[in-house]
Amino acid sequence: MKHAHNVDVDAPGLTRTGLYLNPELSLLAFNHRVAAQATRPEIPLLERLRFLSISVSNLDEFFEVRVAALRQQAVYGVGQPGPDGRTPREALAEIAKDARRLVATQYDILNTQLLPALDEAGIRIVPPDRWTPEQRDWTRAYFEGAVLPILSATALDPQRPFPNIVNKRLNYIVELSGEDAYGRDAEVAIIHVPGPEVLSRVVRLPDMLSDGPWDFVALNALIEVHVDAVFPGMTVHGAHQFRLTRNSDLWVDEEEIDDLLAAIAVELPRRDYGDAVRLEVDRAMPDRLARLLLDEFELGLDELYRTDGPISLHRISSLHGEVGLPQLKFPPFRPSVAPELSGETDPFATLRQRDILLHHPFQRFQPVVELIRRASRDPAVLAIRMTLYRIGHDSPIAEALVSAARRGKDVTAIVELRARFDEENNIDIAQRLKASGANVVYGVVGRKTHAKMLLITRREGDRLRSYAHLSTGNYHTKTTSAYTDVGFLTADEGLTQDVADLFRQLTGLGQLPPPRYLVTAPFALMPHFERLIATEIEAATRGETAWIKARMNSLTDPGIIAALYRASNAGVEIDLVVRGMCSLRPQIPGVSDRIRVRSVVGRFLEHSRVFAFANGGSPSVWLASADWSPRNLHRRIETCFPIRDPALAQQIIDETLDLYLQDDVDAWSLDGDGVWRPSRADEDPSFRAQEALLTRYGAQQSPTEMDTTGRPT
Repeated sequence: MKHAHNVDVDAPGLTRTGLYLNPELSLLAFNHRVAAQATRPEIPLLERLRFLSISVSNLDEFFEVRVAALRQQAVYGVGQPGPDGRTPREALAEIAKDARRLVATQYDILNTQLLPALDEAGIRIVPPDRWTPEQRDWTRAYFEGAVLPILSATALDPQRPFPNIVNKRLNYIVELSGEDAYGRDAEVAIIHVPGPEVLSRVVRLPDMLSDGPWDFVALNALIEVHVDAVFPGMTVHGAHQFRLTRNSDLWVDEEEIDDLLAAIAVELPRRDYGDAVRLEVDRAMPDRLARLLLDEFELGLDELYRTDGPISLHRISSLHGEVGLPQLKFPPFRPSVAPELSGETDPFATLRQRDILLHHPFQRFQPVVELIRRASRDPAVLAIRMTLYRIGHDSPIAEALVSAARRGKDVTAIVELRARFDEENNIDIAQRLKASGANVVYGVVGRKTHAKMLLITRREGDRLRSYAHLSTGNYHTKTTSAYTDVGFLTADEGLTQDVADLFRQLTGLGQLPPPRYLVTAPFALMPHFERLIATEIEAATRGETAWIKARMNSLTDPGIIAALYRASNAGVEIDLVVRGMCSLRPQIPGVSDRIRVRSVVGRFLEHSRVFAFANGGSPSVWLASADWSPRNLHRRIETCFPIRDPALAQQIIDETLDLYLQDDVDAWSLDGDGVWRPSRADEDPSFRAQEALLTRYGAQQSPTEMDTTGRPT
């Protein structure tokens, strides 16, 4: 294999920059892989459109968070080079090049593949040059009745300075001439377009004006064709779309405030008006207008992105819900129910007999919800303790906790108010829980509580017994139908005691004895994984079988990567399934020959964190809330727990690791140059891990489609 990265494999040490990929560029590569799903003809057409939309919204968040942070570091000169050696300024330059390639790819997919395929399928976004006279009359009436009254236009002159531009909101810059009723003239005006919750980005044409039932017009076309109505008596010379992306990270100094909830509530409205990081404009916008906008937002040419279509590209995905053609979507499915928790089974009695694994979304999350509901009504339940990172709006779990508190049970909720983009929802949940009498805390100052754990304590006879649920994913009932995660239910006294001790640490003060089974960040998780890797290195050195199989969302921690390089050099076989960012370079001679990295991009978002080690023939299997990234291992409250039942451990290896290592349809492989390539077999590819799991669990079609909205961590 040819390697163009010029790594000096003979240099001492495994921390030199040539051995690491840039994490931001790696995350962009993930979005390239998501966009590539939109090009695959075997995927239903409206799902291809949805994949394209996901890649666009992911790119938005990438700029709001990752690029914004790098830009701040570059501006103030405070950033250190990353593990790949690039300074923030150097990373930004590379990001700008690759992000432009991604944007060009996204619009090429839309214009040359998806729109023609939609048209062929009878779904048309009718462009203005194809409107009939009757359609043009209807669009004029619709615009004046449903759009014009809620547009806000601001002329730019000395009395009316440049208006505030909301993050990611569609706007128009308009060139004008003439005078208004007050004798004022202005050459430029700005039109604010309300968000999609107010104005749909695609509008369905009436049946009597359509060639078929699925004819639409785009909102941007409505505005551009009828913009003269916004400025009566004036002459409009051009109207051009633009959209501004801003820094959306919230910052509060937790050590200088008395009330974290109140401080975040104050900061939330400012998110829409953070520092500008990217300006998108339509390709036809004259340079003079683009420069005017760049100057206003204090951006440079590197931060200008021209588009070949509607700027709010991901909004076109609303067609997925608008169009009633099920053959153009993934077949709906009904997750199976874990047999041990089906029917009228007493879950507490079941857990006293055995531990239970739940593999989502192939198995329902509802048993966890029902367990909490049952606990809220059960007279024997004395206490419920739970971490809430992302839980969703109108959550049945929140309602169950409120109900339990009102019934007098001791309810403690650790609500992470700083879960990015879920802060407002979490504030609302925290306030409702406090009003019900629950004990609500916000974790540890300076560290996000990212652990996913639930503890229920019951009085059974003359003793107290606890039951725990630990998971790789959040308690968000909607994302559990769209993200792959593994949950674990147990009554094991050692593990439940560890969970109880961790809750005690998070809500109180003091130090507790070392846990028996539970491993937590930020103190013990990194050394724990280093020991597990070291055990495999020792086995390989003795000539014994040694392997590591792991699956996670991101792999960016330099310490872990260096340990994996050492393991590869010692002879350990390593297979990694990494959804997004990966800073490790596999397959480098003399460094990572035995490391293979793949990523699976399929119908469901990969979210599980699974770690397995050969352990001398008795595999050691761990599930975690944490990835192998610095923030998870060193800066957050995380949990990692063993699966000690050999049958369950083997089930996890089979279902969450080995099946994914066999996938030859949805998998991509990473090479030493940092390039991801489809892992297609030479012959016809035939195996999809996610489809195999749907079949294995007997998921059946349901009469309505599952909701696949939500946000991963």
